[in-house]
Amino acid sequence: MSDGSTTPDLVELVRRTTDAANRQDLDALMSMCAPDGVYDTTPSGLGTYAGPAAIRAFLKEWWDAFDELHATLEEVLDLGSGVTFSVIRQDARPTGSASSVSTREAHVAEWRAGLAVRVTVYTDLEQGRVAGVRLAEERALADA
Repeated sequence: MSDGSTTPDLVELVRRTTDAANRQDLDALMSMCAPDGVYDTTPSGLGTYAGPAAIRAFLKEWWDAFDELHATLEEVLDLGSGVTFSVIRQDARPTGSASSVSTREAHVAEWRAGLAVRVTVYTDLEQGRVAGVRLAEERALADA
């Protein structure tokens, strides 16, 4: 937040979530998750997790699958109406492996009062970008 504004800076919140993920700080991540939050990885094939307990369990299991894991925020946009779009590169070394892997994914996040209500993860970056823009437009119409 800046200049005494009560509107959270969503780009900064995305940066903070990425930093917390890199520290594997579940408490910090969950503090930015709405009580009814949803982490939807269906487009990337890993399912949907509803509520902080399910999201926490999924993230812990994901992190435990790697000896090394680092997320780089390559792009982040506030699309308006409480929607952000970001591109995140993950560089990782699976547990017990000498090989590394790298992926890029799009995250479309819906925010309410500074908390993530829903994050949808896309492996197809353009599909995620289109979905994010459409969602922001739909929310703007609903708020009008």
